[in-house]
Amino acid sequence: MENIALIESFSEFKDDKLIDRVTLMAILEDVFRNALKKKYGEDDNFDIIVNPDKGDLEIWRNRIVVADGEVEDSNREISLSQARKIEPDFEVGEDVSEEVKLVDLGRRAILALRQNLISKIHEHDNTNIYKQFKDLEGEIYTAEVHHIRHRAIILLDDEGNEIVLPKDRQIPSDFFRKGENVRGIIESVELKGNKPTIIMSRTAPGFLEKLFEQEIPEVFDGLITIKKVVRVPGEKAKVAVDSYDDRIDPVGACVGMKGSRIHSIVRELGNENIDVINFTNNEQLFITRALSPAKITSIKMDEEAKTAEVMLKPEEVSKAIGRGGHNIRLAGQLTGYEIDVYREGVEEDVELKEFTDEIEDWVIAEFSKIGLDTAKAVLEQDVDDLVRRTDLEEETIKDVMAVLRSEFEE
Repeated sequence: MENIALIESFSEFKDDKLIDRVTLMAILEDVFRNALKKKYGEDDNFDIIVNPDKGDLEIWRNRIVVADGEVEDSNREISLSQARKIEPDFEVGEDVSEEVKLVDLGRRAILALRQNLISKIHEHDNTNIYKQFKDLEGEIYTAEVHHIRHRAIILLDDEGNEIVLPKDRQIPSDFFRKGENVRGIIESVELKGNKPTIIMSRTAPGFLEKLFEQEIPEVFDGLITIKKVVRVPGEKAKVAVDSYDDRIDPVGACVGMKGSRIHSIVRELGNENIDVINFTNNEQLFITRALSPAKITSIKMDEEAKTAEVMLKPEEVSKAIGRGGHNIRLAGQLTGYEIDVYREGVEEDVELKEFTDEIEDWVIAEFSKIGLDTAKAVLEQDVDDLVRRTDLEEETIKDVMAVLRSEFEE
């Protein structure tokens, strides 16, 4: 019973770790073999018998009986007089099996055994957690806010697993309190020093796609296919959907009556504006749909260069570009085309890149970010609005406008 009592003392924490007894006993055997190697130099002449049902473990050392005074390897050989203390009828050349009690290993060895066991069980747990969450990559997961840090929120799931939601994977309007449940997708799982690091994201396009699967039955059942998702998290998203069943209107099914079906998704994403678009292989038509709500007059496409020049009425241009240039940028990402917007009826205009000798490249890039690529496109804007939409100072914007105006006054 000596060994059983010691094993039970080693494994008293197993219930907290949710480790099954069979696995625990296998880890125990490995730990004890390491201890035997340290004490005796090797372990291959030892038999370790594990009985997981009883929680028992026996260690037997096997040695050969040699004549007194001829023992060369005390681990593998035993003198005849010592062997006969175990059993009086042993003879030279016979095998002797002697049980090793754990207490024989010494107090220090037993303490080391315990530490080694704890380490092995943690390693086992971490491997299992890594495998579990690796299989969940790209799936929606819910966990509770445990700790709020400056650069990340630390979440715990029902099993006490730690999940990290970094600041840059949070929607800008996200605000969570301790104890609150948070949904996101498991973006990545990595082993760092035997400890799994689980990263959650609420900004990945995949999160929006999985929300569609959860909230819209036709998407979950495969009747509607999500072809592509592009997002500016918390601001705007475009989702291209398709159906192989002509009887199903994929856009109508996803949005629902008065937006009833998509409402919960919008709310989850901090009121992100979601455009659901019918996918088509007709690239010209797809670009037209992607620039919604703007109405396009005509499109000139270069399929090799993947560029599209879109002509619109002046009042439609701001719709095509969208607030902060989000609409035109997302339309380009969705279709794979670089889209340039031109105003119908405006014959004379000059691209901003023609002014690089007077306007710095980074300033031109700031205007391009919000979809303003020509001189007149900039001149039609309000200065205060441009200050709000770009990272440019008011004085810089006024200087640029003065340069652009002079071009048309000459």
